Amino acid sequence: MHSYCLGNKWSSLEGVDLSVKILVFTEGTILTNKRWIGVSREEVVKQVKKWSNLPKEELEKLQKSGDAPSPEYFAASVPIGNSVRKIEAWKKQGATIVYLTSRRKSKELRIIRDILKKYRFPEGQLLSRKEGEDYRDVAEKVMPDVIVEDDCESIGGEEEMTYPGIRPELKSKIKSIVVKEFDGIDHLPDNAAELMRYHS
Repeated sequence: MHSYCLGNKWSSLEGVDLSVKILVFTEGTILTNKRWIGVSREEVVKQVKKWSNLPKEELEKLQKSGDAPSPEYFAASVPIGNSVRKIEAWKKQGATIVYLTSRRKSKELRIIRDILKKYRFPEGQLLSRKEGEDYRDVAEKVMPDVIVEDDCESIGGEEEMTYPGIRPELKSKIKSIVVKEFDGIDHLPDNAAELMRYHS
């Protein structure tokens, strides 16, 4: 089990075998729907927030057309910015990559797995919540050194995130990096050692 620290393990930025495990959230952090390409982050958040206020019948209609969360909607996912290249940089330095998805149904899990493969995201285990589990339960099982996730602005904020729910005695062992929802991870350091020092 790895621990988050800023001691000798991370003192050198180059030439170091970084045995660090990075958990990266998928939807909203590194993936978005292709319909949002070219749309401002603020507008995307605004549109997604509207779904929670729609009548059930209207939402179901949008889901059937793939214009709201559904298998069809997630099948149209694309990488946000240069997220593939960013994660590749971490992987090449020896980091272990694990992905965490919001999807639970087997069909949707296959879709997300296929999307990651289609766009050549670095190899890594795709994790999901089982019945009765929260994101924190998944994270506590794998105990990553770093969690990279978005702020879930469109769906409720912190209460929908992973790191905030982790038990206090485990939080000190995990570095939390929060990015704006739908804004991508391009601005994060390519160097995994610098990532451990990054303040979001």
